[in-house]
Amino acid sequence: QVQLVESGGGLVQAGGSLRLSCAASGRTFSSYAMAWFRQAPGKERDVVAAITRSGGITYYADSVKGRFTISRDNAKNTMYLQMNSLKPEDTAVYFCAARASGTAYLETNYDYWGQGTQVTVSS
Repeated sequence: QVQLVESGGGLVQAGGSLRLSCAASGRTFSSYAMAWFRQAPGKERDVVAAITRSGGITYYADSVKGRFTISRDNAKNTMYLQMNSLKPEDTAVYFCAARASGTAYLETNYDYWGQGTQVTVSS
């Protein structure tokens, strides 16, 4: 089992920044590839960014490329999402997730999920 807890969400004005954290406990954090997903009201949950076990390879949705940065610190069992130049359309509940195998962009490949943290961007 892996327990994931997100933090760092909140209310920010458009153009501002937030840094999300995902703290992991349980099985070896470095054994899992990780990702951030988000779900806006009335919409499906979509992948925002993903990162490999070592952190050497990252993936970003087109909508956040150049604005968001995913990273991880395996020594601290923590993953991060630095979000800059935030837009109102970034408003959503953000989830972190861990997968043992499979491709990064398929939600069904993820084995463990956090409870989510709300990000609200005002215009």
